[in-house]
Amino acid sequence: MTRKALGLVSALALASALGLSACSTTTGSAALAPPAVAPAPGPDAVDSHTYARPEIARVVDVALDLTANFEAKTLSGTATLDILAVPGANEIVLDIRNLDIQDVRDASGQPLRYVVGDNDAVKGQPLTVYFPAFAPNERRKITVRYSTRPDAAALQWLSPSQTAGGQKPYLFSQGQAILTRTWVPTQDSPGIRQTYSARITAPADLTVVMSADHLTPNGEPAGNGMKTWRFRMDNPIPPYLIAIGVGDIAFAPFDERTGVWTEPSRLRAAAHELEPTAEMVDAAEKLYGRYRWGRYDLLVLPPSFPFGGMENPKLTFATPTIIAGDRSLVSLVAHELAHSWSGNLVTNATWNDFWLNEGFTVYFENRIMESVYGHDRAMQEQVLGWDSLQDTLKSLPAPDTRLHLDLQGRDPDDGMNDIAYEKGALFLRTVERTVGRDRFDAWLRGYFDRNAYRPMTTAMFLDDIRAHLVKGDAALESQLQLDAWVYQPGLPSNAVAPVSNAFVPVDAAAVAFFKDKGPASAVPWGEWNTQQRQRFLGWRPEGLRAGADWLTEAQLADLERTLNLANEGNSELTFAWLQIALAHRYQPSVATAERFLTSQGRRKFVLPLFQTLWNEGDWGRPIARRIYAEARPLYHPVTSGSVDDLVGRP
Repeated sequence: MTRKALGLVSALALASALGLSACSTTTGSAALAPPAVAPAPGPDAVDSHTYARPEIARVVDVALDLTANFEAKTLSGTATLDILAVPGANEIVLDIRNLDIQDVRDASGQPLRYVVGDNDAVKGQPLTVYFPAFAPNERRKITVRYSTRPDAAALQWLSPSQTAGGQKPYLFSQGQAILTRTWVPTQDSPGIRQTYSARITAPADLTVVMSADHLTPNGEPAGNGMKTWRFRMDNPIPPYLIAIGVGDIAFAPFDERTGVWTEPSRLRAAAHELEPTAEMVDAAEKLYGRYRWGRYDLLVLPPSFPFGGMENPKLTFATPTIIAGDRSLVSLVAHELAHSWSGNLVTNATWNDFWLNEGFTVYFENRIMESVYGHDRAMQEQVLGWDSLQDTLKSLPAPDTRLHLDLQGRDPDDGMNDIAYEKGALFLRTVERTVGRDRFDAWLRGYFDRNAYRPMTTAMFLDDIRAHLVKGDAALESQLQLDAWVYQPGLPSNAVAPVSNAFVPVDAAAVAFFKDKGPASAVPWGEWNTQQRQRFLGWRPEGLRAGADWLTEAQLADLERTLNLANEGNSELTFAWLQIALAHRYQPSVATAERFLTSQGRRKFVLPLFQTLWNEGDWGRPIARRIYAEARPLYHPVTSGSVDDLVGRP
């Protein structure tokens, strides 16, 4: 079939050819099991960040057979792709970026013609594979032999000196949003869900883990000082969730289905800090139904990991910056766990609707925290989220403050901000407040069941909430302002700021110190929890502009000395303090900033601090360049790419 003719085939035609319905829903007990093949994305789910044409031919399973070479910093081997296509289809388009393709073969080992297209700065390259036309109801395999490059943006290869143990190297991946194509040749779109398996060969003194079932927990001898590890993920997932970690790591269980992996020297601290994980899984199930992924483990990575956490199924990847010693930052675990429902189970079909992933998850995270730690703690975190959202609303152009975005031609990371996270969660809390919690919970639990393993769009979400919650009630429809929330900029008139009584004395102390110039000794720092301390350090005068001189050097020195901020071990508090100190060109804080920026690579902290330094012109920019030259080798490409755009590559 020619490209022109194939272009007329819709997603529904492919679904029909596969015996599926792209828009069907499943209810009852059958919805608890994953489908043999995930539904195809619907016609309103066109993803501008992929070259794939899933309405013609799509990948439904990936089988990896790769060897990790730490000297060359490459993964090399094969990816065998299971393909479904409409009758007559004679090609499939895959996504790649900087992969070295060696050959492509069919199931019998015969070579297939392929073409690597031109490179796009955001999307990478299309890999088009040609084959004889598909017959009705046919399913085929093709095998791509390839190698990654040392600069693959999803992969970070760490030297032994960059790990806690200091003796062995480390490798980990980070695929979201569109970086899986830098190490796996597949259709790299969140709407094209795929099962996967893997056979990974690595040095025998290292352990391999993946976001899948561990079929060989101890590995298998592979000769020449190597071991092979096998994995299988039977639930169809978006490809950004295919994840790998290889290093000197050990495991500690919390209960029969939860536990933590990390480097041996950090295992005891991580196990103590993250022990509430098991209780969180129980709380999440009571709220919105059975956890469908088997195990829920965490991998605490070396400090260069660019995010707080990544919700890779069965194995959340987490930054060591959450190990504060007092379990004050474990809301991150609640967040990544919540993704097991919102994001991993019901996934945004395109990156334009990223809020369907993160807004739902922030809402769910807060409900888990309320269940485990109480209403007061949950409200404190809601207020901190509201404060952060206000800053984001002020900093973005109006079109980028809509939940449903148009990111065509842009990096999908542009949508990864508090609009998706906090505005999305505020929207759901507004619905809950309007209809009542019991009614809202019944709808949300049903939403997860009805749409399990499906790609979701904002239009589909609106159809669901109108059909199953609003139910034709015109007055309720008017109250909720659904379209205004998702399609209009800013906040609708029914948005209500959360309130925490625990912050009343904090705000009073902030005014007394920051505005009325009182002594830091009057701040009851020792009586506060981490969230109250964050609120205090986040206080700013009304209408403050960047770089405004609202604190004296004596005040800054008093604050730093009295609260011992130069030696603060909580990463959130260190970050909050440095945002104040660097904006005031407080020279003694530069040493703290250098230690912080060269000891972890979490983009949430790194990029804003470099931005703060950069805003300080002749004072801050030389400091930023000097620190970045030292720190950049530590950072994952996700972080360094962002800072490169600001500071420039050293």
